[in-house]
Amino acid sequence: MIVVSSCLAGLAVRYNGSHCLDNRIMQLIDRGEAVSVCPELLGGFLIPREPAEIVGGDGKDVLNGTARVVTKSGTDVTEQYIKGANLTLKKVTELHATTVVLKENSPSCGSKKIYNGAFNGQKIEGSGVTAALLEKNGIKVVSEEKLAEIF
Repeated sequence: MIVVSSCLAGLAVRYNGSHCLDNRIMQLIDRGEAVSVCPELLGGFLIPREPAEIVGGDGKDVLNGTARVVTKSGTDVTEQYIKGANLTLKKVTELHATTVVLKENSPSCGSKKIYNGAFNGQKIEGSGVTAALLEKNGIKVVSEEKLAEIF
């Protein structure tokens, strides 16, 4: 079983109410080979919601308490991101998923790149909170950009 970001499955769950449908992901779901999850919704966020970025590091740093996730207006939403990551890990574990495909650049799901925390559109190397927690627990995480690697 594969777990995938809900936005990649065509669900309008992104911060601005949009999706990032990837037809390869939809095919996996249609064949019963994948299940979708949105860590941010699991963390308690609504749609739409204010954009958020990690300030002071990446998802690994958030998990060890040295970085925070904040909205564009400055509200600290770190706890919701950690909650969503933990609930995603629980679901992945319950499904015995071997791979998780997450949306790149997200403060939750980015596996290789995230926004730099300055809300200026610049990206840095690093992982989102959920991606970091899954990897810490031995789960293979790939972005939609590397989806071909799992086939």
